[in-house]
Amino acid sequence: MAVEFLLSPPSLLFLFLLLAIPPDAAAGGPFVGVNLGTDVSNLLPPADLVAFLRLQRISHVRLLSPVLEILAALAGTGIRVCLCVPNNQLLAIGASNSTAAAWVARYVLHFHPGTLVTLLSVGDEVLTANPSAAPMLLPAILNLAAAVAAAGLDKTVKISTPHSFSVIHNPFPPSQAYFNQTLVAPYLLPLLRFLSDTAAPLMLNLYPYYVLTLAGGVVPLDSALFRPLPPGKEEVDPNTLLHYTNLFDAMIDAAYFSLRNLNFSGVPVLVTETGWPHGGDSRQEPHATAENADAYNSNLIRHLLLERAGTPLRPEATPSAYIYELFDEDLRAGPASETKWGLFAGDGAPAYLLHVAGSGGFLAKDTAERTFCVAAPPAEAEERTLQAALDWACGPGKADCAGIQPGEACYAPNSVRAHASYAFDSYYQRHGKAAGSCSFHGAAMVTTTDPSHGRCIFPGR
Repeated sequence: MAVEFLLSPPSLLFLFLLLAIPPDAAAGGPFVGVNLGTDVSNLLPPADLVAFLRLQRISHVRLLSPVLEILAALAGTGIRVCLCVPNNQLLAIGASNSTAAAWVARYVLHFHPGTLVTLLSVGDEVLTANPSAAPMLLPAILNLAAAVAAAGLDKTVKISTPHSFSVIHNPFPPSQAYFNQTLVAPYLLPLLRFLSDTAAPLMLNLYPYYVLTLAGGVVPLDSALFRPLPPGKEEVDPNTLLHYTNLFDAMIDAAYFSLRNLNFSGVPVLVTETGWPHGGDSRQEPHATAENADAYNSNLIRHLLLERAGTPLRPEATPSAYIYELFDEDLRAGPASETKWGLFAGDGAPAYLLHVAGSGGFLAKDTAERTFCVAAPPAEAEERTLQAALDWACGPGKADCAGIQPGEACYAPNSVRAHASYAFDSYYQRHGKAAGSCSFHGAAMVTTTDPSHGRCIFPGR
């Protein structure tokens, strides 16, 4: 069926709707989602972007900016949306019930129930990165909560705010962790009461990459990447005798202990951001490599979706997490690695291939590391553009187009899009999948989904 999607334009939307969402997405179990930022110079159009999410079997997405067109395109997909409220809107929302109600009406109610907004992520690391806005954080949350409740959605839309992990002091060993005391009385206690009363999660941006970078060699790279540690090298918490095999679990348990210290053990932890850059300054950022990014994100997915072992302190509670991020945001400023956190480039080409076999098709990856070049979605490549690219590929490009001749296995379906996909893949494979060999002036895209069908075997198989 995936082949019919790639080769037959009329079935595009239909096929995406048939792609199964991982079972736990609907059942409420642990999930792995993705952060979606829009500081991308060649971001896919909204319809194609949402189609790409479906193709990758992504069931949870965190929109870093409330973009109306993307929210509209998500309608009817079943994808659950965590919608971010930017820091620069906290003052207005916190100062006015009517402004909060208007925001909810514009970005949530207008698309309800088609678009499944299930979380509001209010601000970003406000207490540490933007302390001048901290006094307006809880008022903004309460005003948004009142607007959501007035619409009758308070049982389905939860509201919280993401914190930097730096709000937790002395995190290692985890049993000695505690929240920054200067933040507890004025901000954290009232916030945690709200989260407890509304069954909402404590949101944390959690990056083992930065802990490793700042640790000066104290933290083993294998621990940060979920790799097996040598015998006797596990971290043992001397107060609890709990054994830690990876840094991620230790950081989650540090949050649990911090919550326990304030008598809020019932508040769950949701990781709103975690990930690993696949490139950076080789001298100043030596760990920012595609190999490490593959290891971290692949092992994270397996750890949460397949192992589901919780943490040493809470083995019954496997946390959910959003990977930062889906696309490289090439327009972002900062160190070299700042634009290299994406799993994909903005046009959908994979930045590297994950190894997540057995995760229910999540991110459409496999251990064979196969990629194919196929025709871009109709919204990006018109038929006349595809025809010109097809003619070039089978002519001057010297692609092997024998398989799409009448009577051959890949002749049907007899359409420009179908034949272009085959020709594009032939050219791409013949050139060793080199950068730029799957472009055709925007008429083609790289995919990890095998477009072969029936007796028609694509060159990349």
